[in-house]
Amino acid sequence: MEKTTVSAADYAGWQQLVRTYQQPNLRLAVWQMLTSFGGLFLSLSLVALSLTVSYGLTLFLAVFAAGFLVRVFIIQHDCGHGSFFKSRRANDLIGTVCGVLTMAPYRFWRKTHAIHHAHHAELEERGIGDVWTMTVQEYKAAPWWKRAAYRVFRNPLFLFVIAPPINFIVLQRFPLNGSASWRTGEIASVWWTDLAIVALLGAAALAFGPLEVLMVWLPVMVIASSVGTWLFYVQHQFERTYWEHTPQWDYTLAAMHGSSYYQLPRVLQWFTGNIGFHHIHHLSPRIPNYNLQRCHEENPLLQQAARLSVRDSLKTAGLTLWDEEQQRLVTFREARRMRQPGTLSQRTGSAERGERRTTGHA
Repeated sequence: MEKTTVSAADYAGWQQLVRTYQQPNLRLAVWQMLTSFGGLFLSLSLVALSLTVSYGLTLFLAVFAAGFLVRVFIIQHDCGHGSFFKSRRANDLIGTVCGVLTMAPYRFWRKTHAIHHAHHAELEERGIGDVWTMTVQEYKAAPWWKRAAYRVFRNPLFLFVIAPPINFIVLQRFPLNGSASWRTGEIASVWWTDLAIVALLGAAALAFGPLEVLMVWLPVMVIASSVGTWLFYVQHQFERTYWEHTPQWDYTLAAMHGSSYYQLPRVLQWFTGNIGFHHIHHLSPRIPNYNLQRCHEENPLLQQAARLSVRDSLKTAGLTLWDEEQQRLVTFREARRMRQPGTLSQRTGSAERGERRTTGHA
């Protein structure tokens, strides 16, 4: 990839460009609901019926059910941004229903995700709604137990296979990372969602049997949560991404160069609700997912994000540490080869750099 030097001034006027695409479309929203919820319930029915044939067939069909569940999560995601419908009440109602199916409490998740958008790629604000990322300096200065924990966390097997179902099935059942300043409804949404999940799975267990429900729902959740985690990871954790300290952090650059354009095959783009146009989404979260592609294609100014193919994205799995000197993510092996921690100070190094170095098109 060729490096270029850009600044926020290079994107002057983007607010006017995106305004047209921020208008929700009721017809498109309803159609997406019908295809997503309908596809999920139909595929789950087929998965359940396949138990009488072969569990191998069950696992195969679970992939499609998981795809529809990811699509339902995209609807929840848009509702959380208030972009799926014009009506806030409609967004909250449908978002809450989605949160029961995805096992991610809508109002609580909406709050943590808003924090992610407000502070994405800001080094001083890591910790809520993002993937744990350490700088090379921090890693080398950390005690052995923290380095060991970080290595386990960033291991692809743990990060993309083990951690996702633990997060959605177990950790999302509690208001972890919630602040005392948060609204009561955001904390309460966790408990109400838990109650709804127990009622839904309990009713299904009474109707079909607890083992059968487990054999159907568990693989669907494991696959969907892993896919969702991968999407979130790869759209921020690529080599020439953007991280900056608070004094120099810029919202526009964090969106355009701290988020990738994940160029997926059409069928995968459909199942993931256009979330691959992640740079557009971070630039303007009020754009519904069904308008993201049009916004990207009709505005050359907004096409300067790092573009990742599926093959390119696989290479990001080994990237683990942010090197402030080189302004890129590096592997543990690369960090080990460095003779000493970065010499740039956390507060002044970025100011000396002035403008941001990042990637253009692949």
